[in-house]
Amino acid sequence: MKTRILGKTELKVSEIGFGGEWLERHETEESVELLKYAHSKGINIVDCWMPDPKSRDIIGSAMEGCRESWYVQGHIGSTYQNGQYVRTRDLKHVRPAFEDLLTRLKTDYIDLGMIHYIDSADEWNKVMSGDFIRYVHELHEKGKIRHIGLSTHNPVIGKLAVQTGFIEMILFSINPAFDMRPATEDLDTMWGGYDDKYAGIDPERAEFYRMCDENNVGLTVMKGFFGGALLDKDRSPFGVAFTPVQLIHYALTRPGVASILCGYDTKEQVDAAVSYENATDDEKDYASVIAAAPLHSYKGQCTYCGHCKPCPVGIDIAMVNKLYDLASLQQTVPESVREHYKALEHTASECIGCKACESRCPFEVKIAERMKKAAGLF
Repeated sequence: MKTRILGKTELKVSEIGFGGEWLERHETEESVELLKYAHSKGINIVDCWMPDPKSRDIIGSAMEGCRESWYVQGHIGSTYQNGQYVRTRDLKHVRPAFEDLLTRLKTDYIDLGMIHYIDSADEWNKVMSGDFIRYVHELHEKGKIRHIGLSTHNPVIGKLAVQTGFIEMILFSINPAFDMRPATEDLDTMWGGYDDKYAGIDPERAEFYRMCDENNVGLTVMKGFFGGALLDKDRSPFGVAFTPVQLIHYALTRPGVASILCGYDTKEQVDAAVSYENATDDEKDYASVIAAAPLHSYKGQCTYCGHCKPCPVGIDIAMVNKLYDLASLQQTVPESVREHYKALEHTASECIGCKACESRCPFEVKIAERMKKAAGLF
């Protein structure tokens, strides 16, 4: 596994990382073993934006006895309230959530303390002028976070972060489809339809990457596979499928990028990502795929990103959608998919149709309608 220097942090991170978002979907022992397996393949950076106790406990157990050989992106402002993920800047929730992160990860420090998920100018101004950012600096001064980072989907916010001088790295969403989109702070319209105007990398994004490179602000990558959509020609906005190796190579060839944090459900998926290290130039070639593909809109498609949370009745909307998509693509519902659905704590039939989730969905997915379809299918 090759490593790269993560900007001014000077940390040598594996260029293939571990996005921990789906860890809680499996048995604890299985997920702990998956993390240990990834580590044995040279992966040494893991993102923990998840506030739920199970995910954090899994990462803590996997790192036990080898903490110094892992780099953790731990998010500040991602909290767990009444069994739901809540993004907040309220210190009465932020402080205990961060202390919980340290406790469950069985550590006294976080390598990369991430200012969690800012996409709008109003949110940026609020965070940078209040108690929240003072708390972040306090954690840094005390050594509880070694470096200050930030996560965003908006290159305009990314550029502001670079200009602070104290934010050393950024977690940013990068893939060939996203890079064609103009900057926006409104997640409800963030990923609209494609047209010829954006048939190439958006200038704002190109400028952001350039600034990161010039100012030695390292980038780690989220959403590199577009929730799996870019691996499936029927769901890809390009109308063609990419391979994991092509998408990894795309991300790693952006200026400033040190590591792409892939999501894994199985050891085979870890192997597929790590195979990048021995891939040929032809296997890495994504440019010919993009050049030969027509552009398509992905409006209305769920990417299982989780921004629909929290659900007032506790439905794991992203997982229901994922299982629905897996099942609806086949003539009959596979028993394995049906069993995973039945094992969910709350199913689609419990949806009350409030559509609060739809107001948060960046892809304008008609979630309430899909919940009805999923309930009927299963």
